[in-house]
Amino acid sequence: MAQRRLTDFFAHRRPGPRAALSRAKPTWGTPSSAKPAPHAWAPNSGGRRKRARLPDEPTRDDPAPPARRKLKLSADVVPGPAEAPLSPHPGSPGAPSSLEHSSLSKKTKKVALSVGQLPRLAPQEDKVPSKVTFSEFKSCLQRAQELSAQVQELRASAQRNDVGEPSALEASSRPSGEKAPAYQRFHALAQPGPPGLVLPYKYQVLAEMFRSMDTIVGMLYNRLETVTFAKVKKGVQDMMRKRFEERNVGQIKTVYPASYRFRQERNVPTFKDDVKRSDYQLTIEPLLDQEDGNTATQLTASHLLQRRQVFSQNLVERVREHHRVFLASLNPPMVVPEDQLTRWHPRFNVDEVPDIEPAELPQPPTIEKLATAQDVLARARSLMSPRMEKALSDLALHTAEPSSPQSSSPALPATPPATPPAPLKGVSQDLLERIRAKEMQKQLAQMTRRPEQEQRLQRLERLPELARVLRSIFVSERKPALTMEVACARMVSSYRMAMSPGEMEKHVQLLSELLPDWLSLHRIRMDTYVKLDKAADLASVTERLARFTRAEVVL
Repeated sequence: MAQRRLTDFFAHRRPGPRAALSRAKPTWGTPSSAKPAPHAWAPNSGGRRKRARLPDEPTRDDPAPPARRKLKLSADVVPGPAEAPLSPHPGSPGAPSSLEHSSLSKKTKKVALSVGQLPRLAPQEDKVPSKVTFSEFKSCLQRAQELSAQVQELRASAQRNDVGEPSALEASSRPSGEKAPAYQRFHALAQPGPPGLVLPYKYQVLAEMFRSMDTIVGMLYNRLETVTFAKVKKGVQDMMRKRFEERNVGQIKTVYPASYRFRQERNVPTFKDDVKRSDYQLTIEPLLDQEDGNTATQLTASHLLQRRQVFSQNLVERVREHHRVFLASLNPPMVVPEDQLTRWHPRFNVDEVPDIEPAELPQPPTIEKLATAQDVLARARSLMSPRMEKALSDLALHTAEPSSPQSSSPALPATPPATPPAPLKGVSQDLLERIRAKEMQKQLAQMTRRPEQEQRLQRLERLPELARVLRSIFVSERKPALTMEVACARMVSSYRMAMSPGEMEKHVQLLSELLPDWLSLHRIRMDTYVKLDKAADLASVTERLARFTRAEVVL
């Protein structure tokens, strides 16, 4: 019996987690007037005292109700720091009386009403119209109209402009004094290799378009397909990553009229929903020289190469025409034979050559459809009597003005005035004429110089410096003769430009050809020896080489 009471004692003295939670965080229930609160402790039948559970004690599943209820004010009311907290219920512990609660609620409503009326005064003031608001609205409306006009103009110009030409919107937005990009203006100067008959940038783009178009047309023509402009356009744009329009096809026809035959045909299978079978389409057929016995000639790789060369020659011939006009406009005018022209004039700006005018392509026939009453009346005019028709034709002949014929030849630019400019006043006219004649002769020789002559001239310009380097090598070696391999290797390592030993050997041979008394070559068995006169004056040698160079430039 003693053991049982001891166990019961420890069970009651050691509360579980729920009892500890209830003791650590007591909850208060809202008292009710109808049901009085039970006593906290109740005697047990077994003589043991146990803590009685409150009827409103929350379980673990249900959260405990808050101890106090907060007063919810309106959203416009912002309580200040001086306001005292209000009691939620008159019956809660520590709360004031019901009379004080009602008076505080009335004051709170008055404060909410007074505070809520303040922000409603601002919108009433905003309803007053002002001049600034109307001016801003007018400017926004005008700006929107300008943007819509620019969008319509851009859509219209995007259909007719090609890749090289800027649209009308870009031309209007660009200032009048702004030039084309530098990679287009100086395209001829940036070409690798020796200068020659270089084409302008837009002409090279057109030549690349013709090559791509010929490739696509050849593929479709060899497969016996009907070549349409829609198919060619998609293929060329995929190859070049540039826009390809009908205007470019017209330019190709202008440069090379015998390349294709263009027609407007319908009932061409397109396999597209946006193009009907009954619509007219521009078809392209390559023109080939029919071989003997072959009626179905294919467009082979040799044909493509030949056509590309013909197109490039036609482009060069067009630039030659503009170059000929430019030479005729100089003072004094120059005349260069076409078979001797190897490069353009130094003052001739190749990239400013005017663009090629596109040729007219076949257009789909117009089919009259009487859709309105006006169309019906226009058709009825053809039913007039012959007398009335004759009278109208006579009246049209009397009122027509004779058209003035226009010259088809390109107009030559105005020649500069014969009077010398201000910096040349007082200089003899004969001296100016001699200087101009020399300059013209030099430019003429430069334009008719062959590539071999150009290469020889470049070597002549390097010879004075190479002569000094070669003499210093002989002085440092202290030998009367050196082999060609040793001399060329030392000169390559001592010269300021990177050059191969074979190219340096050609310079040494040219030096021995021009100055045999100063430098001589001797062939002994399998080697070639170079012998130099170290006692000769280097200044006289350099002067003789400069004289040879000047004579070569004039030729």
